[in-house]
Amino acid sequence: MNDLLLELQERDVDGKKVAQLRKENLIPSIVYGGQSVPIMTQSPIVETTKLAKAAGKHTPINIVIGGKKKLAIIKTIDVDPIKHSIRHLAFHTIKQSDVITAEVPIVLIGEGDSIAEKAGLVVLQAIEQIEVKAKPADLPESIELSIINLATDDDKLTVADIKLPKGVEFADVDQDMELAIASVYEPSALQAANDSAGGDEDAAVEDVEVATEGATESEASK
Repeated sequence: MNDLLLELQERDVDGKKVAQLRKENLIPSIVYGGQSVPIMTQSPIVETTKLAKAAGKHTPINIVIGGKKKLAIIKTIDVDPIKHSIRHLAFHTIKQSDVITAEVPIVLIGEGDSIAEKAGLVVLQAIEQIEVKAKPADLPESIELSIINLATDDDKLTVADIKLPKGVEFADVDQDMELAIASVYEPSALQAANDSAGGDEDAAVEDVEVATEGATESEASK
C-alpha cells in the first residue's frame, strides 16, 4: 500500500461562500462513507493538488480528519475548465476488505519502437483508462500494454489484450472485449481526415475508422 496522505480540516462554509476558501488557497472537499452524514472538509491547495495528481481516481490514499486516519479513494475531481485548477474533491472512505471500483490508467509501452512506427505508420491511443474492481491492496497503479508487435494499419490492441493482475476484474460484467485501445494508421489517411475535421484529432481518427470499416464491408460484399 502506498503512503499518500492528506490532512483535512472540517469546514462549516458551504454554497457560494466556498469561493472565499479558494481565495485563501484552500480546496473544499467532502468525505462520504463510514458515517451517516458526509463530512465537509478543506485542505491546502498545494498539498491537495499534489496528492490528487499522484493518486488520481484509482489509488487508495490516507486522509486524516480530527487526528483520525482513514483509508479513502478520490471519487470525483472538479477542475476549473479555464484555470485548470482543482475546485472541489469528493473522497469516499473504504476498508482494506472492500472490493472497490476505480478508473485505472492504461499505459502504452514501447512507443517509438513498434514495428509499425519504424515503418512510418502512426499508433494512436483511443482509451486512456478503464474501470476495474479489486480490494485496495490489489488495485494496480496502471495497466501496461505493449505496442511493440503492432505492424500494419490492420493491427490494433483491444480490451481482450489486457492481462489483469490477480484479484482484479473488469468492473463491467458486459465489458466489450473488442473495444479498441490503440490502433495503427497511415499518416496520409490520418492527415486527410484531420484536415477534413478542422484539426480535431479525435474526429479525424473516427473518420479514418469509419472509412476503414466501409472499405472492409465493401471487400466482404464482393
